[in-house]
Amino acid sequence: MYRSCARLIAATLTALALSGCVAHQQYRTLYERCELASDVADAPCDQHALQVRMDGARQRYLLGFIEFDDQGQLWDRRQMGAVLDAIQLEAARKELLIVVFAHGWKHSAAPDDDNIKTFRKALANLSAADAEVRGSNATPPRQVVGVYLGWRGGSVSVPGAKELTFWERKNTAHKVGHGSVTEVLGRLELIKETKNMLEQDNDTRLVVVGHSFGGAVVYAAVGQLLGNRFVHTKGPVGEQSNVAGYGDLVVLINPAFEAMLFSSLSDMSAERGTYFDTQLPVTAVLTSEADKATKYAFPLGRWFSTLFEKTHTMQRHNAVTDQFESVDGDAANRTAVGHFEPYRTHTLTPTEERKREDVRAANPSQVAATSESASTQWADDQPGSVIPFGAVTLTRSATSAGRNPYIVAYVNRELIRNHNDIDDPRVIQFIEQLILISTQSHEQLRRTLQRKGGKTE
Repeated sequence: MYRSCARLIAATLTALALSGCVAHQQYRTLYERCELASDVADAPCDQHALQVRMDGARQRYLLGFIEFDDQGQLWDRRQMGAVLDAIQLEAARKELLIVVFAHGWKHSAAPDDDNIKTFRKALANLSAADAEVRGSNATPPRQVVGVYLGWRGGSVSVPGAKELTFWERKNTAHKVGHGSVTEVLGRLELIKETKNMLEQDNDTRLVVVGHSFGGAVVYAAVGQLLGNRFVHTKGPVGEQSNVAGYGDLVVLINPAFEAMLFSSLSDMSAERGTYFDTQLPVTAVLTSEADKATKYAFPLGRWFSTLFEKTHTMQRHNAVTDQFESVDGDAANRTAVGHFEPYRTHTLTPTEERKREDVRAANPSQVAATSESASTQWADDQPGSVIPFGAVTLTRSATSAGRNPYIVAYVNRELIRNHNDIDDPRVIQFIEQLILISTQSHEQLRRTLQRKGGKTE
């Protein structure tokens, strides 16, 4: 009887899942460029992997889509080639600000996906703010380029049932990150480095943003590079210098991977007590205290999957306190990185209490002015520093070194309300300002240090 019931339940669940499966498909199958004006809907370009949005002279951007299957393989190498060739062509003519976005759980490259709409808005705002900053230096604006990395972030569409795909999609995210994403990110960095090699004081920059399992995708692809580049810093061989990262900045929002994978980066950065005035942020992890998926479901699943793994209590030296710290290896192996208190360096809170519906997006001039002010304060950063970013405030812990380039911030629940909530304009503007700081021009950095009265390395 029990076996019959079990078979019936299994068959019912299987039928339910199969009836609500999300298609495993490529969405962007046309590779010629498609142009859209600001007042035109996305529909004419729905199937195009390469789009140009013209929202006025200061909000023009190029957007490319590169898609991957469940095994992390490119759906079509011609799609990647078309997008990268277009970016290479743009790089030959002007300086670029390239922003890559890897979506997370329940999302995809489908035309109606909310993450694409949010990314479009952020690219337009960033283009306008960068033009404002560059205009104050009498330099031409950079061409903003967006690259959307699409994969099957949701496998089941049935309400309720899709919540049960968290762990299955986590495994897929790591496959995707270890697959062809590494090649795409490597080729994008090559475009940037080639431009910098050919043109002195060139300001072409590269940023990667990953949300949820997209954070796991990105970290799987570049995590080891980040560790290697902390050791092999910028500057003369054998001399301590600025810490290098992948591209110019990696931002992970509510990333769904265990703190253990971040341990070496946190340990290395804690052991170094001072950073030069010219050190810019290279990695930012933003996790909401209200993210129940990574706060509760994540450690429960990790408890089962790590049941037979062995860990030990890790010891590390904190150069700020000059004390040795004990880190629970078991907890680090089962806790999502942003919720693991020993690795946190900051909190991110609203500057003032306001309902989200009462929050108005800052205009480009405000974003540019705030990023310039925050840049100066970052150059003077110390343990316990409080840096206003307009509508939000970034507060460093008293045990984290000033200008430590790895930001691990616990975000107030009013700013990010749940795992998939990334639409608060205050958070988007903070990320835009962080991008502007980390991708500032050589001239901007010189001006920042002059305002601070500091010295370069």
